Amino acid sequence: MRQESEKASPKKAAKRSWKFWLVFWLVAVVLLFSWYVFLQIKNKNIENLKPLIGILPVSSERKNELSVLTDVYDKAGGFDGEKTFLILFQNDMELRPGGGFIGSFGILKAEGGKVSDLQIHDTGIFDGRVPDTETPPYPMGEDLHINSWKMRDSNWSPDFRANAEKAEYFYKLGEGGENFDGVIAINTKVLNSILAITGPIKIADYPGEYNDETAILQLEYQVEKGYQEQGIEKGERKNVMRDMADVLVQKMHSFNLSQQMELAKKMETHLKQKDIQMFFKDENLQSEIKDMGWAGEVKGFEGDYLMVVDANLNSLKSDLCIKRKLKYEVDLAPKNPQAVLSVTYNHTCRTRDWMTTNYNDWLRVFVPENDWLDNASVPYDQLRFENDLGKKVFGVPVYVEIGKEDTFVLRYNLPENLRNDNYNLFVQKQSGSGDVPIEISVKKTDGTVVEAKETLTEDKLFSF
Repeated sequence: MRQESEKASPKKAAKRSWKFWLVFWLVAVVLLFSWYVFLQIKNKNIENLKPLIGILPVSSERKNELSVLTDVYDKAGGFDGEKTFLILFQNDMELRPGGGFIGSFGILKAEGGKVSDLQIHDTGIFDGRVPDTETPPYPMGEDLHINSWKMRDSNWSPDFRANAEKAEYFYKLGEGGENFDGVIAINTKVLNSILAITGPIKIADYPGEYNDETAILQLEYQVEKGYQEQGIEKGERKNVMRDMADVLVQKMHSFNLSQQMELAKKMETHLKQKDIQMFFKDENLQSEIKDMGWAGEVKGFEGDYLMVVDANLNSLKSDLCIKRKLKYEVDLAPKNPQAVLSVTYNHTCRTRDWMTTNYNDWLRVFVPENDWLDNASVPYDQLRFENDLGKKVFGVPVYVEIGKEDTFVLRYNLPENLRNDNYNLFVQKQSGSGDVPIEISVKKTDGTVVEAKETLTEDKLFSF
């Protein structure tokens, strides 16, 4: 069996220094988006670096990556006029199909390689301006007890372009006045990566110390409960993020070359693992982003396909405790090939509190368009079927009690054209779902069985 995925070049870091410098400029922009930072990016003519890419001692794939990074900085940095971006901050402790609950969003303007303006908004407050005209998709309304769909729940699709367009739609519906050149979504892991380099920090007027292991939980407590204890108005409860950004900026200004390179490598990993997803209205730039796998796209594929997508609905921040694993068994011997998918959820928390409860989830499984469900481990009347993004989609309700483990099984027929010895499986990973172990077993037409075990951190192609 041969497994294909992006592997890091074995070249030493010194031989990739140009790459790290280029990525660093992108990282600076990403940090602005992530943690509300007005960080001035020094003017630099990126075009002068492009000729150097062609002579670097790296693979053609790496050269293409460097070229895309220069284009992102050049075209998104506002060198040909001011650019405006909608930034979606996604909390993956409350997993949604696109990565996590959108608790806040930002509007960032860039010009001449510098940030000219940045505004941060509490999504819950902004949604009060959005009229109750959009019916939520099933079962969002039923499980969240809402009668209208708004920006905070706009990332219902695993495809980021669909989410970006929906978020902008709700922004306009709420009478937002900006026209955006692009949309970027960022998950919570990015903060951990920054703090792993800066080390623990303190924020004036807020208790405790923030580090890469505890910061997310501390911030969650601060915006949900701590602000009340400190007498902070509800509308100002997320100011802690802005104040944290001030501290991080000071730390970043003193980064040495080694720290800059380390940060660049971490951000590159976040792009590959969909902790950062980007959509640009410049179609040429968007095409480049898609080719690099940074667009959060649900991709078309000629062979077998699998994507498991969860939506935490009214389970608080319980995804912090949920460990998932997949088992996928394929039998190519029958005339109609068979597939059995088992999705196991382990709720590792042991007590219910303000942050954790039983896990109520809507599982959607994206498979080839001509697949047909045979049976499932839940009653048939609880299942939903749809076609979306060129895939057949099976919807399954999931309920796992605190401290328990449960497995949900789907058995379905695969298209007949997959019945050959050149079987390929493309597995896409949901943004924000963490590392997901997967076991694959394929019984070929001659009765031989091949197996694979992996931990999914990004999209992966399996070839048998």
